[in-house]
Amino acid sequence: MIHSAVTISLVPEARGGPFVFWDDLATGCARAAAHGFDAVEIFPRTTEDLNARQLKQLLKQHKLKLAAMGTGAGWVVHKLRLTDPDAQIRGQARNFIASVIDFAGGFGAPAIVGSMQGRSEGTIVREQAFNWLREALEQLGPRAHAHGVPLLFEPLNRYETNLVKSVADGLELLKPLRTKNVKLLVDLFHANIEETNIADSLRLAGCDLGHVHFADSNRQAVGLGHTDYSPIADALREIGFSGYASAEILPLPDSETAAQQTMESFRMHFRPD
Repeated sequence: MIHSAVTISLVPEARGGPFVFWDDLATGCARAAAHGFDAVEIFPRTTEDLNARQLKQLLKQHKLKLAAMGTGAGWVVHKLRLTDPDAQIRGQARNFIASVIDFAGGFGAPAIVGSMQGRSEGTIVREQAFNWLREALEQLGPRAHAHGVPLLFEPLNRYETNLVKSVADGLELLKPLRTKNVKLLVDLFHANIEETNIADSLRLAGCDLGHVHFADSNRQAVGLGHTDYSPIADALREIGFSGYASAEILPLPDSETAAQQTMESFRMHFRPD
C-alpha cells in the first residue's frame, strides 16, 4: 500500500519554496493529521534546531509517522555540496547529511540527498563529480543501513543540476556502488521536465525506487496541473511500490487548500475504494 505524506519546512531561507506547511512544527503536524495524511516529511535548517522529544510527542499525539527528512538546507543555507572542488567543504557536506541520517534514522525514516549533489562546472567534469558522489554515498549508505533505513537520492532537473536529472542518471550513479542501501526518490515535478515517459521511468526504477514526491506539472497539488496521473499510479502498483507519495508542492492558493487537494488526488489514485 502506498502511504501519504506532506511537507513541513523549518528553513526560513527557503521561504517561497515547494513546501505545504511552514515554520511551526506543531501546527504542521496538527494540520497534516487533520487532513488525513499518514506522515510528515520535514526539512530542518539543522538537526541541532530540532527537538527529538518534541517531535516524538507530536507524531504520537497526531498518529503520524516521519516519512523522510530533507537535507536541502545544507545547500540553501550553508552552501555545502558533495561535489564541491574543496575537499573540506565536501567533508562538511557529508557530515551535514550524516547528522540528518542519524536524526531521521532514530524515527525509522530516511534522509534525502537532492540539491546537495551540486553541479559539474569549471574544471570539475561530470565523471569527477560522479566519483565524488559515489564516494559520499559509499560512506552514507551504510550509515543509514545501521538505522534500518535506506538513503534517498533525488534526481533533479536541468535548471537545478547538470548531474543526476533522470531515473537513468540515478541508476547510472547507483549501479557501481558496493552499498545497496541507496534508493531513488522520484520527484514527479522534476520527472515531468526530464523524463520522456514518467510511468516508464518508474518501471525502470523498479525496486530501486524508495520514495515519491507527489506533485503536478506546475509544482502545485496533483490535479492542478496537466500531468496524467492514471498511468503513473498504474506503474507504481505494477512495481509493487509501498513507500510514501509525499506532497512537496507550492502552498497555492494556500496551505490548507493545497493539502486538501493533495489528499483528494491521493485517494482518487491510490485509495479508490
